[in-house]
Amino acid sequence: MEALLVQLDFELERFCVAPNSIETLFIGGGTPSTVEPKLYKKLFEKLKPYLKKDAEITSEANPNSATKEWLNGMYALGVNRISFGVQSFNKEKLRLLNRAHSPIQAKNAVLHAKEAGFENISLDLIYATFGDTKELLQEDLNTAFTLPINHLSAYALTIEEGTPFASKPHMSNERLELTNWLFEKIKAFGFEQYEISNFGKCKSRHNLGYWEYKEYIGLGSGAVGKLADERFYPTSDVEAYISSPLNIRKEVLSDEESRLEKIFLGLRSCVGIKQETLTAQELQRASLLVNEKKLIFQNGTFYNTEYLLADEIAIFIS
Repeated sequence: MEALLVQLDFELERFCVAPNSIETLFIGGGTPSTVEPKLYKKLFEKLKPYLKKDAEITSEANPNSATKEWLNGMYALGVNRISFGVQSFNKEKLRLLNRAHSPIQAKNAVLHAKEAGFENISLDLIYATFGDTKELLQEDLNTAFTLPINHLSAYALTIEEGTPFASKPHMSNERLELTNWLFEKIKAFGFEQYEISNFGKCKSRHNLGYWEYKEYIGLGSGAVGKLADERFYPTSDVEAYISSPLNIRKEVLSDEESRLEKIFLGLRSCVGIKQETLTAQELQRASLLVNEKKLIFQNGTFYNTEYLLADEIAIFIS
């Protein structure tokens, strides 16, 4: 936490952060609920003058470690949105995913967050895992929507190198027909899809900030920051980060790389692509897709409504 404070001082200066200008804050990329609220206190004190009055402040949490005390402590600090890594309410699937919590713990964690005062509660579900059926996923949705949530993230299981699942590639089993079915079911509960994996009655402003290509500070080991055409990467080795929090690798994006990123991000979300982002040839291809009813063109912006085809559309355009 002390190393984070050192980096925070440095980044506030590098980004020339003005008072009352930070729109969102997200504590995640690990298990924030294993860290006592009192250890976050100095960070919040340092950030307080820079946060907008209505800033969205989210913390991720795991159901087994987000105790009533932890939730109350984070709420007292100013956290006003909580995102639970539930993954499933099915006991066997949780065991398969090596999750440490039970279905009861997951439900109780959400209810305790509501009791603590949180109005904005999100949960994550995992799909495309070995053994998934419509019945299992429907049960997960039925349980999720009995709880006081206003946001849901649905992520396909992806196998990463160096993870426990790397030796079990069969664990990931995405079928487009099942994914389409799942997304339609979530929308039927009144949750709007605003990005390839996110649905809500209340959109996450922090999530949208990435798709809108806003600037952001990435604080901590393995984080990523973005300022204009520069990316910043603090070391992903925790011990190395603690000893040297300002050992940050810098990458400079070319104008073309930034432009292509805007295309990919815009098509994967409700943000869309402004027509001036595209070259003359790309505009022609995008217009062709509008004629084929694959894209919508409104107020100088191209919008994609088929997020699952976002990458294919981006490749076709660019």
